[in-house]
Parts: sequence; structure tokens; C-alpha cells
Amino acid sequence: MATSTKKRRQSHLNAGSQTSNSAASMFSGGQTDQLGVDGRFVEGSILRITMKNFLTYDYSVLYPGPNLNMIVGANGTGKSSIVCAICLGLAGKTAILGRGDKVIGLYVKRGCSKGFIEIELFKTGGNLVINREIHVENNQSLWMLNGRHCNQKSVEEEVKALHIQVNNLCQFLPQEKVGEFAKMSKIELLEATEKSVGPPEMYEYHCELKNFRNKERELENVVKEKASFLEKAKQRNERNKHDVNRYYEKKRHLDVIELLEKKKPWVEYETTRKEFEGAKKERDNAKKQLSALKQAQAPMLGKIQLIDNQLKPTEAQIKAKTIAIKEASLKCKQKQEQLDRKHKEIEDIKQTQRLKQMEEEDHQKRISNTRRTIDDLKAELAKVGDQPDVTPRINAVNVELRNIREERAKIEGEKADLRREKDNLHAESTSEMLVRKLSDMNNMMNAKEQKLQRRHRDTHTALHWLRQNRQLFGGNVHEPMMLVINVRDHRFAKFVENHISFHDLRAFVFQRKDDMEKFMIEVRDKMNLKVNSISAPEESCSRRQPSRNIESLRRFGFFTYLREMFDAPDEVMSYLCHQYKVHDVPVGNDQTKAMIKTVIEEPYLRVLYTTEERYTLKRSHYSNKISTSNSAVHPSQYLTITVDAEEKRLLEQQMKACEVKLREIDERIKTLQAEAATLDRRDNELLAEKKHLSEVKGKKRQLEQKISTKQDSLGQMEHSVIDLQKIEEETKEKIAVVNSHKVSIVTVFMAQMKLRSKLTMEKVYLALETVGLMAEKAKLENDCRDGATELKTTEQKCSRLEQRKVQLTEQCKGLLKRAMAICKMKPDDIIPLNITSLCTFYDEIDAMLNEERSRAECFTGLSENTVIGPYNQEIKHLEKELEDKSNALNAYRQNISEAKERWLNPLKQLVEQINDKFSDFFRSMQCAGEVDLHSENEEEYDKYGIRIRVKFHSSTQLHELTAYHQSGGERSVSTMLYLMALQELNRCPFRVVDEINQGMDPVNERRVFDIVVRTACKETTSQYFFITPKLLQNLQYADEMTVLCVHNGSQMLPPNQWDEKAFIRRCIQRKARA
Repeated sequence: MATSTKKRRQSHLNAGSQTSNSAASMFSGGQTDQLGVDGRFVEGSILRITMKNFLTYDYSVLYPGPNLNMIVGANGTGKSSIVCAICLGLAGKTAILGRGDKVIGLYVKRGCSKGFIEIELFKTGGNLVINREIHVENNQSLWMLNGRHCNQKSVEEEVKALHIQVNNLCQFLPQEKVGEFAKMSKIELLEATEKSVGPPEMYEYHCELKNFRNKERELENVVKEKASFLEKAKQRNERNKHDVNRYYEKKRHLDVIELLEKKKPWVEYETTRKEFEGAKKERDNAKKQLSALKQAQAPMLGKIQLIDNQLKPTEAQIKAKTIAIKEASLKCKQKQEQLDRKHKEIEDIKQTQRLKQMEEEDHQKRISNTRRTIDDLKAELAKVGDQPDVTPRINAVNVELRNIREERAKIEGEKADLRREKDNLHAESTSEMLVRKLSDMNNMMNAKEQKLQRRHRDTHTALHWLRQNRQLFGGNVHEPMMLVINVRDHRFAKFVENHISFHDLRAFVFQRKDDMEKFMIEVRDKMNLKVNSISAPEESCSRRQPSRNIESLRRFGFFTYLREMFDAPDEVMSYLCHQYKVHDVPVGNDQTKAMIKTVIEEPYLRVLYTTEERYTLKRSHYSNKISTSNSAVHPSQYLTITVDAEEKRLLEQQMKACEVKLREIDERIKTLQAEAATLDRRDNELLAEKKHLSEVKGKKRQLEQKISTKQDSLGQMEHSVIDLQKIEEETKEKIAVVNSHKVSIVTVFMAQMKLRSKLTMEKVYLALETVGLMAEKAKLENDCRDGATELKTTEQKCSRLEQRKVQLTEQCKGLLKRAMAICKMKPDDIIPLNITSLCTFYDEIDAMLNEERSRAECFTGLSENTVIGPYNQEIKHLEKELEDKSNALNAYRQNISEAKERWLNPLKQLVEQINDKFSDFFRSMQCAGEVDLHSENEEEYDKYGIRIRVKFHSSTQLHELTAYHQSGGERSVSTMLYLMALQELNRCPFRVVDEINQGMDPVNERRVFDIVVRTACKETTSQYFFITPKLLQNLQYADEMTVLCVHNGSQMLPPNQWDEKAFIRRCIQRKARA
């Protein structure tokens, strides 16, 4: 990159130097002095490119030739800047350049507020000049066409009209997109070829055919649907002939049913009316019979009423006597209960006397037993007085018991301490914070694995295989870098991820190469997985020191090196230091970005980072000048999840240490429990012995106390003797008092018994009188019972017949009204003959109705809409629609056939021409290649594609060109020769290919160059730009080609000192001397 301190150099239209940062020296055999006059320029060719404050250029004007233009210059001089100017000046997108930045302002020279591009295109009737002014501040562009302001869409339309397609890799192939050409699918390659070399209408015909095919499928489906509907309608119409006859037969049955339904209410009315007449006559006869029966029963009923009047006073007296008898009986019962209570009281007095006698007998027995007990205790006391003293032994046992209790207290204290320590350790090892930390760390690792699985499933499958078969390897094997790299601060993840390619982030790292080969055989060859693997350097580079101490760079805003931002296993870090120089890549802040012009002048800096950008510095071997390229630092996708590996290891060690300590504490507690059990057994033995000795020592004293207690008790019992004679006298007195009360109660009881007997006799006399009257009444009732029954039955019959007459009257009125309503008759109308001529019995009508309904129900699914409907019209309508759709489909197929011929025949000829050129080019290189039109189904126009097959070795077969099968050099050769095959056929005004020869070996590069020169320098071809940083020696050149040498550096001559003729003269002299 040229610095801003260089002087601006003016461009001269006819001179050899056109740039301040680059001088483009044109060596052309027959080029005229004025551009646009040369008749070899095709419509849309580039006549002039002017760049101002654009990338590496302060100001530069470039004049390309009409045929092959070789742009040659060292790396970093600004060759690709010309490619960027062509793309952006012709309204191309930044994505076409493969740099990924949507910020158009990044293409303006650093330190400038705006940049300028002007491109002049050859056009019959007046050249087209396109201006684009790029502003950094708002990231916007201003456009002009031939000096008039316009919008970007107008520029795109003008460019499209000249058949310029900067987004077509067959026409415009930037350096970053060379690898993508081989990745294009056959379908994409066909479309790009159609747009590039085919007639303007070829791609339109192709799109039209794809749309026609979709419409054809729709019409085919419609025709099939209409044919199916028509067939079903015909089948229904065939069945309808029989259904019509059945429908009319059903209608006749329904008419008879309707007539019977009208007749039915009239028959029902007539039947009810006749029943009403009979009920009325029967009611009148019953009334006459009831009147005669009432006259015959009148004398007997008078006598019975007289007897009822005599019975009422007698029954009242019997009731009064019954009440008096009940009262007397109640009083007798009460006195009897009082006598029973007095008997019970006497029994209680006698029972109390017997209890006192029994108590005295028991008292005498206790006195006798106490005297015997005192004698026995005195004898035992005499025996105990002869035993020795046990006090010394009791004292010794007490001392030993105290010692045992002290030992037990110590053990219990130690156990309590151990339990507290165990609880603390258990709480520490199972603490929520510790468990959550470990769980969070494991979840983060799982999240990393899930991201890897979504992005690259093969690598994830290989990871599981490695975990299951790690024992197969002799050295260290590390999982993919993105899983083992741990960024210390998630804010720094974007720097690490932007610096390391994704292919290496998903790569497995091996300490030994033989382990890597064994792994690749298993997962790549046997399991057919696409994985990456890396062998770490034999000598570790992980501790390699940076070229400069970070302290010396802090004045520029650098605060650390990339290696210090993350942790990784030693082998992984060694590889990253060796391959990516992470130990020597400084990271700065906004201060670094502000001082970037000063920073890039610092030695030993190759790659550096600011807050949002990455800068790559290259020093030219020719001029020792530094060129820079910068790109935005994209947000991190995989390394933002950070897990502190050291913290995780310490936490796991802490949990393991707690578990070991807990086991030790459990063992010590078990030991202490065993010791405590031994002490408990000894303590129980000593307690038993002490108890026995204490019993022996206290036995004499206990015996003396018992004798004294028993003697006191004996004295008390002798003084508390019961007087039985006195108690007997008191009992007799109490019984005499109770007996006197009994006498008075018995006197009252006998008086009430006499009164109850008298009342009972009086009641009996009244009952006898009542029985006589009742007998006379019964005799009279028997005499008139038969007549009364018949009278009652006749009354009920009269009442029932009256109700029936009223009911039938209402029923007749309702039936008459209903019958006239059903027949839709007025009160004065006469009943129709067709109703009166039918049967006149209700049962017969019901039978006929049931029969006709059964016959009508046999004809199911028949109605006027479904049977007599317009089937013939529907079939005719469907037949017409089917004919119209079929004709439309045939016409459409005819159109498709014609469109297919218009598209496919020219396309086949075009592909055949490309194949001839492509095959010739490969044969000239002692290789083989062919291009063909590939399609699995001729009718599927969206599946057509161009297939490129190549062979670089005689021992192999033709293989399809893909991004995986061929090497990088082979893909470059294939791409270049395909573009050359398009060159003579190309209808585009120019083609740009940037550094495609970088991966070629010298032999292929020389052959390809000869083909390019021969093809691109023909008069029939369009303009061609070939950008390369180097050329082989002794290449064959043509007079029609233009060589543009891009110089950039402090040693470049100013334009006023550049003498093209002198330069050519010196070259000729040098050649002659050689």
C-alpha cells in the first residue's frame, strides 16, 4: 500500500505512465494513439479506468488494449485493486469480490473521506462514462452517467444492455472466487454459460421452458381430473335409467299413502261419533235404574239411623269408664313400685351388716399374718449379721466406672467432632454452588458439541468414535480444537476464531503422526467421514517467545498477544504457535486503530488486531514497502462459550479430596464405635457387680427397717377392731322403720284395687247393652246390603258414562276439525268421492298404510334431485371442458416442443463448440477433457446442466470436475481452459481472471499461457484481463496483447522521468549483447 505522503502524478493520455502508486506500461504492437478509434474494440469493452483515493491508489489512469491485457506486478502492488475498481465501478456487489465486507467505505484509501472510480466503455454512437464516488462517512455512493447524476439502478440497466455480467464467474473471476468455480453445480454452470456466451434469448428460453413445464404439469392434472369426473358422471347416468322407473313406482305408492292418510281421520271421526251415540244411550238407562233402587232402600235405612242414635251415648259412657279404670291401675302400679323399693332397702341394710362381718374376719387374718412376717424377718436378720464388709470392693468398682465414663466421654467427643467435620465436608462436596458450577461447565461443553454437530456432523461422529477407542493410540490425541480451546474472556473469542480457520477449529490434534494415520484410516477410509486431522510439531512451540515484548507495544494500544487470550493443551498450542504464530500476533484497542498508520511502519509485525478489524501486513521484496489489507472481525460463533479448565480441574480435585476424607472419617467412626461398645459391656458388668454388693451391704439395714415397719402396722391393726354387736342392733332398728312405711303403702294400694274392680263391672254392663244394639243393626244391614251394593255400582256407572260422553264429544270435535284440515276443506264442503270409496274400517286402513309404506321404503336413495336431475347436461358440460383442456394441453405441448427446439438445438451446438475447444486445449497439454450437456430426464428442464470431465494422467479415467477430486492446480487449469473455450464464443465485451495460475506447476502454467495468448489475441475475441504476480521466462507473446506492469514503491521513477523509447532501446541493446 502506498503511503499518503507520495506526490500525486498526473496521467497523460498517450504516455506510458498513468498512476502515482502504479505505473502501467503498455507494450502493444499496433496500438493507435487514440482510444475508441481502434476498430477491434467490441461493444462494452473498457477503454479507460480512472481511480482516485481508491485502495492503494492516490490517483491512477489505466488504458487497456482491445484483446489480451496482462496485468503484472508483485504481491501488494495493487493488481487486485484494479479488479475491485472494475467490479464496483460497474455496479457490482462487494460479495462478488469474496471479501465479505458490505461496508463499501473500506475500499476508500485509508485517511481519505471519499474515493472515486471512473470507467469509460466503448459504445457505438458515443462512449459510456460511468462515475462512482464513494463516501466513507455514510457508506453511500454517488453515481453519474456521462456527466449526469443518476441512481445505481440506471447504471445497472446500462451495464446489462452491454451484456456485462460482473456477477457471472464465467465472465468475472476474482482471486477469492477461483476456488468457487469448481464448486458450482452443473445447473449453475449451465446458467452462467448461457448468460455469458449464449444468445441473449437462450437464457430467457430456458426460464420460459421451466415455467412451461410447471404449467404443463398443472394442465395434465386438470385433464386427468376432468376425465375422472366425466367417467363417474357417465356411470351414474347409466345407473339412472333403472332408477327413474323405480322412482315413478315409488311415487305411485306415495300417492296411495297420501290418500289413505286423508281417509284415516274421517274413518276415525266416524268410529268415534258412533261410539258417542252408544255411550249417551247407555248413560240414560243407568240413570233410570239408579232412581228405582233408591226408592226401594229408604225404610231400612231409617231404622239403621235410629239404632246409630241410641249407640252414641252408651259408647260415651264406656269411654269414660275406661279412662277411670286406667287412672286406678296407674295408682296401683305406683304403690307396687314403692313396696318393691322398701323391700330393696331392707336387703341393702342386711347386706351392709354382712360386709362388716366379713371385714372383721379379714382384719383378724392380717393381724395373724403380720405377726408371722415379723418372726421371719427377725430370723433372717440374725443370719445376715455374720457376713464380711463389702465397702472396699464397692469403692474400687466406682473408681473403674468413673474411668470408663471418662473414656466414653472422650470417644463421644471425638465422634461428635468427626460428625461435624463429616457434615462440613459433605456440605462442601454437595454444595449447590459447587455442583452448579460443575454442571454449568459440563453444559457449556455439551453446547459446544451441539454446535459442532450442527455445523459438521462427520466431525461429531468421529469425536464419539475417538472417545470410545482412545486406547488404540500411543500418544496424546486431542478432540477438535473448538472443544479444547478455552478463551479466558468471551469478549476475546472473536479474535481467536477469526485468526484460526474453521477447518483447523474442527481438526483433531495428534502428538504422533502414526496415531494420526491410524485415525484417518479408521474414520476417513473405513467410515467414509470427512474430517480434518493435524500432527503437532515434534519440537514443542507452545513456549516460543514473541519477537517483541508486549510492553514495547503498549504505546500503540496493544495490551496482549493472541496466545495469552486462551488456554489449550500443549500440543494444540504448539501447533497454533507454529502455524498461526499466535504468540506473535498482538491485539490492540481503539487507540491502535487511531494510530494504524504509525503501527504498520513497525518492524516484525505481520498480523495484528484492533477492536473491530484485522490487519495483514506484507513487505515487498522489490521496494521494501509495506502493503496492508484489512477485514472486519466477525462475531464469534463457537468459542464464546468459555470454560475455565483449571477451575474445573480444581473443583473436581476438591470433590475427590472431600470423598477421600469422608471415607477416612467413616473408618475412624467405626473404630470408635467398636471401642465404645467394649466400654459399654465392661460398664454393664461393673454396674451389675456394684448392684449385687450394694444389695449385700444394705440388706441388714433393710431388714431392721422392715421389722420396725411391720410392728408399727401391727399396733395400728390391733387398735382398729370392729364392734359387731353394735352394728347388729343398728340394723334391726333400721329394718323396723322401713316396715312401718310398708304398712301405710299397702293400705292405699288395697283401696285403689277395690275402686278398679267396681269400675270394671260397670263397664261390662254398658258393653252388654251395646252388643244388643249392634246385633240389631247388623241384622238390618244384612237385609239391605244387596240393594246397597247394586245402588253404589249403578251410581259409579252413571258417573263413568257421563265422563265418557263428555270425552267423546270433545274427541269428535277435534277429529272432525283435523280431518277437514288434512283434506283442506271448508265447513260447507262435501267429502271427495275418492276418499269415501276406500275401505271404511280403521284396521283395514292401517294395514294398507303399512303395506304401502313398506313398498315405498324399498325404493331407497331415490329423489327427484338425484334421479331426474340434469345428468345429460352435466356430461355434455364435462365433455366440453375436457375437450377444451385437452386441446389447450396439446397446444401447450406444441409450444413447449417449439420452445425446446429454439432452446435445446442452439444449446447443444453451443456445448458442442465449447467441448471442441475445451478438448483441443486439453489435447494440446497431453491431457483429456470434455464438456457435455447432462440431464437425467429430457422433460425436466430445471435439471439440465453442463458437466466438465477431465483427466490429467493417462492411467486414470475421466472424472467430473469437483471441489474435492482434483488438486488445486488441476482445478485452476480446468477453470482457465473452460474460460478460454468460452472466449471465442463469448458475447460479453470483456473477461477478468485474477491470479488463476498461482497453483499451477511450471509446465501447465506455460501451456495454459500459450493457449491464453493464442485464443485471446484473435481478432474475433473480446477484451481479456489476465492478472498475475509473476510470469515464467521465455514465454511466447503476441503483438495484439497489452502488458501492464504495475510498479509500486519508493524506487519508482516519476512520470516526467519515464522514457518509454529509451527503455525499449536499452532492452534491445541488452538482448543484442546477450
